[in-house]
Amino acid sequence: MIITLTLNTSIDKAYQISGTVCPGTVMRVDSCRNTAGGKGLNVTRVVKLCGEEVMPSGLAGGKNGELLEQLAYEDGLTGRFVHVNAQTRCCINILDENHQSTEFLEPGEEVNALELERFMAEFEKICTDAEVVTMSGSVPKGVRKDIYGDLVHKVKGWGKLVILDTSGELLREGIKAGPDMIKPNQEELSMLVGKPVTNLKEVKEAALMLHRGGIGRVVVSLGKEGALLVCGQGIFHGIPPKIKAVNTVGCGDSMVAAFAVAFRRGYDDKESLKYAVAVSAANALSEQTGYFETDELEKIYPCVRIQKIEV
Repeated sequence: MIITLTLNTSIDKAYQISGTVCPGTVMRVDSCRNTAGGKGLNVTRVVKLCGEEVMPSGLAGGKNGELLEQLAYEDGLTGRFVHVNAQTRCCINILDENHQSTEFLEPGEEVNALELERFMAEFEKICTDAEVVTMSGSVPKGVRKDIYGDLVHKVKGWGKLVILDTSGELLREGIKAGPDMIKPNQEELSMLVGKPVTNLKEVKEAALMLHRGGIGRVVVSLGKEGALLVCGQGIFHGIPPKIKAVNTVGCGDSMVAAFAVAFRRGYDDKESLKYAVAVSAANALSEQTGYFETDELEKIYPCVRIQKIEV
């Protein structure tokens, strides 16, 4: 089983409007779609589409937390969320007629130390049957910045593979525990190594530095150029075929999901990269976030090229 963790869950509200966003005016919404959100929930949906058993977990609070669990259940996702007093946040994504996206992301209300301690105890039980655990996204107020480091250390101690996908200080602290995989973009990679990373050569050097520092697999997302993987087997560039992307939101989460699936199935690192690049590209062809059509994936997968890069 794959367990996905989202500490800062949300009710994601997708607003469809005619025209474009005009600040300082009243904007009428043509339609609204509510979904159980947070990066880890996107990962969950893609893992399920890939055909693997998956269970979402995280924090849920208040009436919004109840709605989150209901929406997840309606999507066929039976989760085990730890309940807290803080109201689960809402995140708004406004989509205009030109397919431009404007997002308003709430920070997440404060979680107290006792609630966090209760979560840590419960999470061990949640992970009992897991083989792979993914940890994604931000954290609510009140949660310490080294939380992912603690969680990675615990999960590895339980004998599970762990993928960490976060940013900023959470990522900097989290990698100290040596997760089996991280998936930074170039900006996050620059932050980790303390210098600009602007081209493929610099990406390779920075990712190799992190790998040698104790991270099993460093996957750097490169947008339409695919992804670079630095691992024990070498350095590989996964290059997708040219596609006409419809919606790139969720492509990173889809890549994390695909790697989790690949690890669960025992794929080697090259095969894992090929599968992950294909799933991410298939997600870009859908207007939905964290979704792909199986026939699109089947068309894309054989066309993904894997190039080995010399150290």
